[in-house]
Amino acid sequence: QVQLVESGGGLVQPGGSLRLSCAASGSIVSIADMGWYRQAPGKERELVVDITRGGSTNYADSVKGRFTISRDNAKNTVYLQMNGLKPEDTAVYYCNAFIIESFTTVRRYWGQGTQVTVSS
Repeated sequence: QVQLVESGGGLVQPGGSLRLSCAASGSIVSIADMGWYRQAPGKERELVVDITRGGSTNYADSVKGRFTISRDNAKNTVYLQMNGLKPEDTAVYYCNAFIIESFTTVRRYWGQGTQVTVSS
């Protein structure tokens, strides 16, 4: 079994910054794509950004130039640096990872979610 544990959410004023972390643990051979999604009240979950094992990234237009994703493959951890936060960034942020558990098994896992609130 695999767990994704997120940390770093909280309350921040508009224009402020937060850094989210997500660490994967358990039965892991390797990790392919990792990413962050978010879900605001009354809205569907949406992709914020994802990153391949090799470091290629795909950002939502709404966060380009403000958010930066990175990963540490040795620590099975992905980070999301969020700068210039806006009230519309308020949401529950979920970590996501495609875990290679064996030669024939790849499963997608989600973190429990961490609340990010941007408000004055």
